[in-house]
Amino acid sequence: MKSFLAPTLAALMLSSPALAQTGAAKRYEPNWNSIDGRPTPPWFQKAKFGIFIHWGLYSVPSWGKKGTYAEWYWNTMHDRNGATWKFHERVYGKDFPYQQFAPRFRAELFNPDQWADLFARSGAKYVVLTSKHHEGFCLWPNKEASATWGIPWNSVETGPKRDLLGDLGQAVRAKGLKMGFYYSLYEWYNPLYLHNFPKFVSEHFFPQFKDVCSKYKPSIIFADGEWEHSSAEWRTPELLAWLFNDSGCGDDLVINDRWGKETRSVHGGYFTTEYGEVEKGKSLAAGRAWEESRGMGASYGYNRNEDIEDYRTTEALLRLLAETVGKGGNLLIDIGPTADGRIPVIMQERLLGMGEWLKAHGEAIYETTASPLPAPSWGSLTRKGNTLYAIVFDWPKPGAPLRLPLATPLKSARLLHGGAVTFESTAAGVALRLPPAPPDRPAPVVVLECEGAPRAK
Repeated sequence: MKSFLAPTLAALMLSSPALAQTGAAKRYEPNWNSIDGRPTPPWFQKAKFGIFIHWGLYSVPSWGKKGTYAEWYWNTMHDRNGATWKFHERVYGKDFPYQQFAPRFRAELFNPDQWADLFARSGAKYVVLTSKHHEGFCLWPNKEASATWGIPWNSVETGPKRDLLGDLGQAVRAKGLKMGFYYSLYEWYNPLYLHNFPKFVSEHFFPQFKDVCSKYKPSIIFADGEWEHSSAEWRTPELLAWLFNDSGCGDDLVINDRWGKETRSVHGGYFTTEYGEVEKGKSLAAGRAWEESRGMGASYGYNRNEDIEDYRTTEALLRLLAETVGKGGNLLIDIGPTADGRIPVIMQERLLGMGEWLKAHGEAIYETTASPLPAPSWGSLTRKGNTLYAIVFDWPKPGAPLRLPLATPLKSARLLHGGAVTFESTAAGVALRLPPAPPDRPAPVVVLECEGAPRAK
């Protein structure tokens, strides 16, 4: 994002002690105090909805015990009494090592333009692909991966023989969406990681991370796999200072909070929750950007062991989106493509259903902020200035009012797709009289114009 400042404004900014740096851009120091001072670029909190993609060698077996993460296949198969090992032994044989999945991960049906079109039609505003999961296999041509593993360990040297990250990024950006990637700091069974961690950091992690950032200029980086070492041991403040100062990624770059075992919900950029869990009981700081991520089922990577009952319905996913946004967060909903490069049809159907609703009701989601009122049981409330949006999933019974603990007087109330809504002030707030039946499904929106900033009773 380029900044075109009037000369007077630019001079004022450069005269500020906080911004008086070399050139026009602020320089960040390799410490958390400085790194945490970098504001989250505005686009992220306006976007509200993104697509997560877990795709790698684990997509070949694509199996996990119900309720578990299928992308952890290599890790869980080490339990010789566990369900994953029993599956592996039965299907692939006890002498079949995980590394042999690499040539079977071919992505022969991968069509990045088709993927990008689906993401755009879903209503998502950004995309995050696993550039490298905990298995260490890279979806771009990276020499460090193959060097430290001692075998071809990236998607250009083996398997697809293709730069999957680069090809998808180009297609996604052509659709006007932001593109970024997930990156695992650690690698479960990398020999260098296991036997010489400081050397892994300096000769593998640092050059590899710089390679992927310099090549692809991400708009978002979702770091993970940080929990075995502190940020000082990972040297992540040093790396993030390089990222912000010298990588060339630009001002729209957003990072998360997973950069050392002590950093979640404490340091970095936006805070992350996963399947609704906040890190170790910590609270999300008021006003801090945050994002919930989860799969449509119980896994991020595609799990062939899941049934349709394990997948959230389109309505349930939309409700999760509305409730997350109503609390001030973003939703990063995950899909798990197959090893041959297809997005499972059920995942396509869910995304397109979300897109249909967002096309008609996106005003109540995009560029909104958290509601100042308590989260209602019947749906969600979002805010834009003096306007509240009531997203109603559980329509009241005929004749029953919809009650809001709103202290600010209302100027008007109307259905986003329909006519005016009558209302009356009560001791508890406002009572809305809605039509007997919802005008559209699965969640009509009521637009409430307040006489000032909305406040709770």
